[in-house]
Amino acid sequence: MAHDVTDRITLATTLGEPITRRFLLGRGRDEMGDEEKAALEAAVGTVRRYPARHQLVRAGEPLDVSMLLIEGYVARNMDDREGHRQLVSVHVPGDFIDLHAFPLKRLDHDVGTLGPVTVAMFEHRVLADLTASHPRLTRHLWFATLIDAAMHREWIFRLGRLGAEGRLAHFFCELNCRLEMVGLASDGRFELPLTQPDLAEACGLTGVHVNRTLKALREANVLLFRSGAVTILDPKRLAQIAEFEPGYLYGEHR
Repeated sequence: MAHDVTDRITLATTLGEPITRRFLLGRGRDEMGDEEKAALEAAVGTVRRYPARHQLVRAGEPLDVSMLLIEGYVARNMDDREGHRQLVSVHVPGDFIDLHAFPLKRLDHDVGTLGPVTVAMFEHRVLADLTASHPRLTRHLWFATLIDAAMHREWIFRLGRLGAEGRLAHFFCELNCRLEMVGLASDGRFELPLTQPDLAEACGLTGVHVNRTLKALREANVLLFRSGAVTILDPKRLAQIAEFEPGYLYGEHR
């Protein structure tokens, strides 16, 4: 795979702060001790940059590393027999993209970038040593995978019980909340390099339906999504349409 590789120390120097600073930020990162934070930071191997629309992992391939997303957006997806894609999750900076691969050694779905991304690589042999020597950190990593499971359940609810407006509203409410936790959204505004077809694949809708629904939300002065920029104009109304309750995200005020 074509990618730019940077060593951990070089990137940390460039950023002026730890590479893993957003891991569990807004979700109890302060409960991690300095020793645990340092151990996680030291476990980072190489740092890689990938372009937009790049496949990071193919379903079924053997894996010996897991990735922490530093910058950008990544999606997990599955395809049907005709090649139609369903996004099953979207990851934001601070998320472990494929920590599941550490015990499983492969994934049952594909993983790809949405826009340009930077990821930190954690070799599984290093994670094995890390979890053996730092049991409290192991619980934090476990907690991160349990949050993934909670979000998957909420996505199932969204697809199974909400209409088109509710699905899109819920999607934007969730991303806004998650990005606020890691300092990448403010006052309902954030960047999102998704296309309308991407939204359709995340929400189980057609592209035409997404276009009409976004227009309806815009004309109701609830939400504006244009050129990769999101502005939530009426957060209370958007949450009502979405039936959105953020408890499943397990923020610090849970």
